[in-house]
This record gives sequence, C-alpha cells and structure tokens, in this order.
Amino acid sequence: MSKPPVAILSYDNLVHALAGSAGSVTAMSAFYPLDTIRARLQLDDRVEAKNTLVMLIELTKREGIPSLYRGLVPVLQSLCVSNFVYFYSFHGLKSYISDKIPASAIRDLFLGSVAGVINVLTTTPLWVVNTRMKMQGLPPAPGQQCVKYKNLLDGLNQIYKREGLQALWAGTLPSLMLVINPAIQFMTYESVKRRLRFRYGDREFSSLVYFLVGAVAKTVATVLTYPLQIVQTKLRHGHKMEGLRPNASMQEIFRAIIRKYGLKGIFKGMESKILQTVLTSALMFTIYEKIAAFVFRLMRVKRHIKS
Repeated sequence: MSKPPVAILSYDNLVHALAGSAGSVTAMSAFYPLDTIRARLQLDDRVEAKNTLVMLIELTKREGIPSLYRGLVPVLQSLCVSNFVYFYSFHGLKSYISDKIPASAIRDLFLGSVAGVINVLTTTPLWVVNTRMKMQGLPPAPGQQCVKYKNLLDGLNQIYKREGLQALWAGTLPSLMLVINPAIQFMTYESVKRRLRFRYGDREFSSLVYFLVGAVAKTVATVLTYPLQIVQTKLRHGHKMEGLRPNASMQEIFRAIIRKYGLKGIFKGMESKILQTVLTSALMFTIYEKIAAFVFRLMRVKRHIKS
C-alpha cells in the first residue's frame, strides 16, 4: 500500500531538517574565513590566485581580522533557512516515494535535484544579499551604487527598492543548474552510506566515518560544478570585467572569463573553495547525523514508554 501525501509532513522529516540546519550553521561558523577568501578570489579581478594561507594573511593585514567574518550573521541566517528547506524537501520526498522507487544512486540524484530546485526558488534572494554584504569592502560593480546594508532584511528591502524584484533573483539560472552540486553530494553520500551499511550492518557509525564520507561527497560535487559557481557569484554581486555590459548573461560572463584568463580563470579560487566546502560539509554531515540519531533515540524511548 502506498503512503499518503501526509507522509511528507512528519516529525521524522522535521528532525532531519532541524538537524541539517544546526549542522550547517555550526560548520559554517567554524570555517567562515575560508568562505570569505573564496568569495574574494572569485569576485575581485585584481586579486591573483594565491594559496589560502597567503590570502588569509594578506586580507588580515590589509583590512583587519573582522574582514574575515564580514557578513557572518546573514550567512548563518540564510544557511539555516536554506538547509532546513533542502533537508526537509529531500527527506520528505524520500519518505513519500520510498515504497515506489527502490533506493539507488539515480533516485538520490533525482530527489536531490528536486529539493535543490525548491531551495533555489525560495532562498535565492537571501544569498543575493549575502554576497553583496560580504563584498562591501570592495568598490561597487559598474552601474551599482556603494550601498551599505544593515542586515538581511534591510538588504532585501534596499535591493528591491533600488533595483527591482528581479535583482533579488539574480543568478537564479546558474543556481538552478547548480542544484546538481548538492544532488551529486547527497547521491555520493547516501551511496557510500548504503555500501557501509551493507558491509557492516545497520548501526551508527563514528563521527570520523561520517566526516570522511561527507568530505568525499562534497569534493566530488565541488570539482564537477566549480565553473558554474564562479559565474553564479559574479551574477549575484555584479562583475567588474571591462568591455562587458553590467547585466551580462551567464554565457557572456563565462566567455569573457575564458578570453581574459583562459581555463584557469574558471577555476580561480577552487583551492580555498574545496578546503572550505569540504571541511564545512564534512562537519555539517557529522553534526547532522549525531543530532538526528540522538533525537530519534529519544523519540523511540518516548514511544516505547507510551506503549
């Protein structure tokens, strides 16, 4: 018998969503300076591609330690919402079709892609503001004013009033294409977990195992999708490339990067991106798994007592 649609609205899916949010916020807080370096390398054409440690030292000397944490609060707020939406969508859809489609890498890729589309369409404005706030230390892009945003809501309001509703969804196309990133990540993560459970049984693994599996999954996803992330970031913040109109399309920006910098241009900053996302994602999955397992144990105990 198939499960009714109400299966999507369950405490189990809520636990997954809350655990995913908590894990992502904690992990991002730990490795945020690496994300700042990644954004600077992707957006500031004046900055040469250097290793992460050198960039950290240079940015600290030039702008001070606080610059490494610029925009942290709105990033954590957005990440909390974004991961709640993604984890809830993924596990809600998974619970709904679990008796219709057997577990497989293809199924996880499909579910991850659908969850990603839902996430992009609902949370892109938050990430547009985040990108603007993180780069407030830089000169504005051509056609943009030097605007200071007090917080996330103020940024949403100012961008809407100054640039219109469409500006809040800048970069949506590459973002929709980039849903393949978390989809590949979840597909790899779930596939490796299934193999481990097949070999070692259905038991809770150590934090180190979850950390390593999460690191492998994110590395695969990041390397495969990094060029799109470069273009997405430039669309959200506004590019500074000479000879290119301010509202250039994704294809125009991509071609301009190739012409000016060659293939290395579309991989600029990937070292810091991999370091940041792999560490953040690995820690996020570890915390998520441990929180979810703890809450589910409490729920089972409560149900046992009631019965």
